[in-house]
Amino acid sequence: MKANFFSLLMVVGLVYSTSAIAQTNALPKGSYVVVAAFSPHHEDYAIRLSKGLNKDGLHTSYGFEPTRKYWYVYLNHSADRDECINEVKKTRSESRFADAWVHTIKDSDEVETANTESEKTPDTIIEEPKKEEPKTEVVTEVVPNPPAAPVYVPQTLKNTQVFLSLFNSTNNEVVDGDVEVINTETSKLITRVKGNTYLTLPNPKSPSGQLTLISNTFGFRKEQLEISYLNTEGDTLKPYVSLVGNFYMINFSLNRIRKGDISTLYNVYFFNDAAIMLPESKYQLNSLLELMKGSDKMKITLHGHTNGGGGGKIIYMGPSKSFFAIAKDVKNGSGSAKELSQARAQTIKEWLISQGITEDRIDVKGWGGGRMIYDKNSAYARKNIRVDVEVNED
Repeated sequence: MKANFFSLLMVVGLVYSTSAIAQTNALPKGSYVVVAAFSPHHEDYAIRLSKGLNKDGLHTSYGFEPTRKYWYVYLNHSADRDECINEVKKTRSESRFADAWVHTIKDSDEVETANTESEKTPDTIIEEPKKEEPKTEVVTEVVPNPPAAPVYVPQTLKNTQVFLSLFNSTNNEVVDGDVEVINTETSKLITRVKGNTYLTLPNPKSPSGQLTLISNTFGFRKEQLEISYLNTEGDTLKPYVSLVGNFYMINFSLNRIRKGDISTLYNVYFFNDAAIMLPESKYQLNSLLELMKGSDKMKITLHGHTNGGGGGKIIYMGPSKSFFAIAKDVKNGSGSAKELSQARAQTIKEWLISQGITEDRIDVKGWGGGRMIYDKNSAYARKNIRVDVEVNED
């Protein structure tokens, strides 16, 4: 069953003045390939969706449409309307943007021509300029679009994808992380998925159909949200769920870890028997560095852990301080699991110091296999090899 895009997309917001928005954020004239629209008080939704799509490899922008009074997220802006019409046809072939449309904004000096042609083009929407307004008033034109793909009613997680938006609550910046998908009734983990991507959530196959979603992002406290697989439209009453055309946007408003909190560097890896990191560790190390730079008062303890408590060979960094490779000047030694875990935490400390963090802000402690979270012979045993970050002061 087909449904009008605007009737599904827009949730009427609070009524308030948009004059300030129109003056500072109004979209310039031209044609736009629009993929989503949000009511005036939800600029933050437009920001997060645009940033999330860009992290997903697209090139989107957003702005305020002063006549219709919506925030538009768009893929392309061009003076050539035909170019946008051709692009929207290609865009609609992607399931996530099956309801994309072309929107055109004109200056007031084009009103007269547009009015003449409006008799031939019923879909043209023009607002007459007010007498007291200068000739810079914006008018808009909606271009007839190619047929949209079917949008199913009711829209549930069975037939509708979701976009899991993970963002920093203090500045709306998109942050990378995973989301655990849990069967609410049994409290069992179903799967882990990547945030800021489009995906189809699994069916919990339970009478209630409830799913619990828990964010897992380094440097941020976990956020737990619930959503119904069977009655998802009803969940749009919750502040963190929005129906945007043919996908649900679920917003995880994340808060930085504070004093007493612990976050794990699960994506920092070490060479076997070594206090030297693998190159793929750089990405999450940069997240730790960003956390430390975000507050000059923050002090942390790095807790090193191993899988089991046996001793053996230990490879230490040499004078070249090669953090991510087994260099020629490495030092070979031996020691206990506790010593290995402390040496690994020390390596991370030295890397942070090399990036400008002062030594007095970082303590290290090695636990060896004293605080394993899984049995050392289980399928998840490698997760015992980790470094935890505890915030002592913030």
